[in-house]
Amino acid sequence: MPLTARVAVSPEGLKAACSKCNLQELCLPFGLSNNELQQLDELVSVRKRLKRHEHLYRSGEPFEAIYAIRAGSFKTSVVQEDGRVQVTGFQMSSEILGLDGISSEAHTCDAEALEDSEVCVIPFAKLEELSREVVTLQHQFHKIMSREIVRDHGVMMLLGSMRAEERLAAFLLNLSQRFTTRGFSHTEFHLRMTREEIGSYLGLKLETVSRAFSRFQDKGLISVQQKHIHILDIDGLQALLSQPPSI
Repeated sequence: MPLTARVAVSPEGLKAACSKCNLQELCLPFGLSNNELQQLDELVSVRKRLKRHEHLYRSGEPFEAIYAIRAGSFKTSVVQEDGRVQVTGFQMSSEILGLDGISSEAHTCDAEALEDSEVCVIPFAKLEELSREVVTLQHQFHKIMSREIVRDHGVMMLLGSMRAEERLAAFLLNLSQRFTTRGFSHTEFHLRMTREEIGSYLGLKLETVSRAFSRFQDKGLISVQQKHIHILDIDGLQALLSQPPSI
């Protein structure tokens, strides 16, 4: 969707201004001075709201901007040659979407809202221009890109060396840590994604994911009520990751 189709918000009415956003310590504005924040506020003057299952962008669309998630959550996915959809990531508030389009100037995956969500639209050409003037912003942007690379490497390790239960335990512990960073409970949260989507991300069949959830519940590690997760024994989940693989 072209940027012109989005709604611009005046600086006076911009409730999501970087200088006032309670997510700034997790996002691009971290470490900027008040004057630099004001410059970024002028750049991030467009927001976009999306309904559940609405796409922020699709694979092949021109790359124009990156997007900071202000509220809600997303999944990214690619369609394989045989038509199957492979989930490549789940993103939540303060995280950045759209980095996949930088190298080719076209998006290489689909980004879909898992719930009603809102993003700050950051035109990439203007961000590059401002980054050349504000070294701190450039540094923070590089840190965000590095974080994404590290996360991708983590997923590769997850899929390459862990059994099914270890993969699910690592996934739940990762969500727990990310919710904690954002000031939410680390033991109780609502899964916005389906078990089928979790399986696609972890390289597991739906039946395998469901059995792993059931085993965790039988062992007293978690309590599950539909999509609501209550971690009862976080040390027990962590211990699963340190067990030697069965042969």
